[in-house]
Amino acid sequence: MRSIPSALAAELASGATTLCRCWKAIRSDSSRFGFTDHDRDLTFDSVTFRAATGLEASEAEALLGMAIGGGEVSGALSTEALTDKDIEAGLWDGATIETWLVDWRDVSRRMLLDAGQIGEIRRQGEAFTAEVRSLAQGLDQVQGRRYSAICDAELGDGRCGVSLSSAANRLTASVASAPDATSFSFLAAAGFDPGAFAGGTARFSDGETAAIMGHTRAGSLDVITLWAPPRHAPAPGDALVLTAGCDKRFPTCRDRFANAANFRGFPHIPGNDYLMGYARQGEPGQDGGAIQP
Repeated sequence: MRSIPSALAAELASGATTLCRCWKAIRSDSSRFGFTDHDRDLTFDSVTFRAATGLEASEAEALLGMAIGGGEVSGALSTEALTDKDIEAGLWDGATIETWLVDWRDVSRRMLLDAGQIGEIRRQGEAFTAEVRSLAQGLDQVQGRRYSAICDAELGDGRCGVSLSSAANRLTASVASAPDATSFSFLAAAGFDPGAFAGGTARFSDGETAAIMGHTRAGSLDVITLWAPPRHAPAPGDALVLTAGCDKRFPTCRDRFANAANFRGFPHIPGNDYLMGYARQGEPGQDGGAIQP
């Protein structure tokens, strides 16, 4: 059972409370920020909790046992602490969020309500919504390596070893047409097959980066489809840099990137269907050879 400080308990029992909520955020770079839904700034624990940030929170969910609870916080990208560049750079990924109930007349009368970590961050225009997951979510994360037919490295990282800055994996192009906010086309370039940029990124001239969902070819034009619309919709003539993607399959690693030696998956282990089946004469994969070509 949670223990409520006596001074705060007396305030709650009075029937006329002067309470507000404060959120303390500790980022991965150890920077600390404070926000409050009160109408003026508050300070405690050497952190100033800024008012007028437009920050608000949903009701938090607490579950018994090992289930993962949580809630959401929403606000505007209007303060120095909450910038889209920091979000894109990943500085807020996994940040710790403490939620405090505070008597704004005397901040010493306060109680820690909950602590969690920032999960998924969704942006729409100049606003954002961040998922706050309970600390129990760490128990639901994979620890160590997992046996999987696909690679568990990220394209271009130290375990992968592929250079994303090379001409074979990066293309500078110009938008030819943009029928909507999530798709555009450019003049097809030699050396890049359809699908080469699927799963990759598109970086626009203003520095914004968007994730690519699909890459197809229609005549002399290549068509890119984005997972989500960027802040500034692409327009004909816009310059951009496209970076290749990877579907993490062994044939792709071997044939497209010539990187089979660094493949971080297990392409030759049988799947569930294979294990539950039985040998049939003439079927492929029943001769004791490799399952993957």
